Amino acid sequence: MTQSLPAASRRNGVPALFRGETWRAFGHHWISLVLTPLAFTYAVATVSLGASLAFSWAGLVIPAAMIVGARGWGSLNRSLARHLLGTDLQAPVPFTPRRGFVGFLRSGLTDGAGWRAIVHMEVSFVLSLIAFTFSTTFLALGLGGVTHWFWYRFIPLQQSADGSWHRGTQVFPEVYADTPMWQWIYAGAGLLILFFVWPWVNNVTARLQALLAAALLTPTASSLRVRTLEQSRSASVDDADARLRRIERDLHDGTQAQLVAIAMKVGDVRERLASADADPEVLALLDSANGTAKEALTDLRGLARGIRPAALEDGLDTALETLAAGAALPVTVAYALARRPDPAIEAIAYFCAAELVTNAVRHARATRIDISVTAHNDGEGLLLIVTDDGRGGAAVGRRTADGNRTGLAGLQERAGSVDGWLEIDSPAGGPTRITVELPLSSKA
Repeated sequence: MTQSLPAASRRNGVPALFRGETWRAFGHHWISLVLTPLAFTYAVATVSLGASLAFSWAGLVIPAAMIVGARGWGSLNRSLARHLLGTDLQAPVPFTPRRGFVGFLRSGLTDGAGWRAIVHMEVSFVLSLIAFTFSTTFLALGLGGVTHWFWYRFIPLQQSADGSWHRGTQVFPEVYADTPMWQWIYAGAGLLILFFVWPWVNNVTARLQALLAAALLTPTASSLRVRTLEQSRSASVDDADARLRRIERDLHDGTQAQLVAIAMKVGDVRERLASADADPEVLALLDSANGTAKEALTDLRGLARGIRPAALEDGLDTALETLAAGAALPVTVAYALARRPDPAIEAIAYFCAAELVTNAVRHARATRIDISVTAHNDGEGLLLIVTDDGRGGAAVGRRTADGNRTGLAGLQERAGSVDGWLEIDSPAGGPTRITVELPLSSKA
């Protein structure tokens, strides 16, 4: 959102000369005059280092970091524009580096917001000099005209062609502003400049600086579209998780309870008929119906656990301990998160762990499995690491004996749905170490 600066004309009966926004804009010119030379030096150093170190991967770290650091200049200018120019500028999308050393270099050197801040440093240096010069010059002209009657007395005497001596500025050849008429003319011109010309010049140049900041220090249309898509995706992930939780509750509290009641009623009828010497075929049918109801109940419980385990209501740590207790192999769990993730993230982490444990049991010929959950990315994310001592060889693209892709592809998609990632370290012969990185929050 960009809020326009007021015009230099009267508003609410207050002349522009006496309005606070006019003087705040003037203060912005002074602050910019002090800061922009430093910023210009930073920009030149960034470009120079980038050019001189372009042939060294290690050397590119410095310009990459400086490009990302230029975002701080954008933050400072947006703050100045908001407080001094009355213009609220939206911040660009936060910098998100790719994984690894090369990933950081690529992210830093191609950071659009950082490069636009570099360009702003260079252009604003010139614009700030122009704005300060024009604004200060017209203010000085206005003040000088209004006070000419006082300070002209201190100007050295000047002799005209006719031999007479004069003080005051020379208006035309042989015409000096040392008479009362000229004092009134100067004072009137000074008042016009102070009340009308200077506020207009001051605010227009400030407006140009605000427009420059809006053009270079705000998000681009494409980045806003990406942000909107990320927010929409986050909302979809949360909505899907909420729907699954409702389905799990409905199955547990509704359908499951009804199946239990049916099984009990069928069993009760069978016992009553058995005591009344009923037809054996009828009793066999009732036994079959009771067995079918119990099987359906077992399947329904498994389906409910597959949708969302009830243990997740008590937290991811409890759910992983429950998973470990029910595994066919010894499983150890180490959990070290100070903050609980969002429900959608907990569900993704749990199902990733469950799939990896299942893979280790079925395919890896492992004898033990270790699960660890630790904080990552300055406490804003989590690392789920599942290690087994099996035969290794796990890969996303590998297909099973029946020609289907492994479940690792599905896990990769699950993690990617919230900007997470999956990394596999599984050499032939083992061991296998699979790392899943997820944010703690599903919000974009």
